[in-house]
Amino acid sequence: MTLTLIKGTYRIVGASPDGDSVRFYPDDPAAFSKAQLRVRLNSRGGAQLRLDGIDALETHYQAQNKGGMWRQPSALAQEAATGLLSHLGFRTVERDEDGTVTAATPEQVPGHIMTRFADKYGRAVAFAFPGQRSGRSADGGQVHLDVRGLRSSANYTLLEAGLVYPTFYSLLYVDLRAAMAEAAVAARDAGKGVWADDVTVAGFRLSTRKQLRDDLVILPKLFRRLVDYLGLDETGGVSLARFAAYLDGRDDRLVVVSSGQTTELATLVNVRRQTIRLTVAPEDIVFAEG
Repeated sequence: MTLTLIKGTYRIVGASPDGDSVRFYPDDPAAFSKAQLRVRLNSRGGAQLRLDGIDALETHYQAQNKGGMWRQPSALAQEAATGLLSHLGFRTVERDEDGTVTAATPEQVPGHIMTRFADKYGRAVAFAFPGQRSGRSADGGQVHLDVRGLRSSANYTLLEAGLVYPTFYSLLYVDLRAAMAEAAVAARDAGKGVWADDVTVAGFRLSTRKQLRDDLVILPKLFRRLVDYLGLDETGGVSLARFAAYLDGRDDRLVVVSSGQTTELATLVNVRRQTIRLTVAPEDIVFAEG
């Protein structure tokens, strides 16, 4: 997989990094534009990264249509965030009650990313690595990422530890996706991290909104669709009577890897009264990049 190598630093004070997203400041302020990547930068030149192939439990998700702020069980969500920052080289991190980093040791760490596109929100979709890349690879140059190199990325490390879910999109190369899926399956088989409590495929009965915040460990993609739907109910209810129809109205196109079937998320989510389950394992799904 050929990507653009960009060298820089990770800085987190004043930001709210979670388990799959962190702020990155390229050494060359024009690095993204030179690579023809439509990445949005803050006033200090920092880019928000979306780590490719993984999805961490939500720490602060704003539901659509003014549906309010939601989160998933905080202990596991924070464990993923801590795992990411530790892998990148931060030794200590202090946050306020809203999750914003108020102090870190060190305040910034060197690192590099490999990327080739930005998502619709202007985030660089990337593989994130600590430190500087060894060898003669030039900043802004094209590099090849193979499975061996993938294993030192934060993306792979978090999957291997079971701290995040595999969530694959169509632009991720097949060899890397297969290696990441294998790591996720191994973590699940060992009951690591989120997998010890995951009920995505086993299914769960929803009776209160509090369950989503404090108890239910599910694929973040499914969580986001569920709370976007619940956010439409001004009464604060949890009826799933129209959730299937809501999903059918979303443009969540995907391919089921094992069968080669092209379909939509709505066809893979089984809803029976107040019980929901995903009928296909997360690593068997490849979403269309939107």
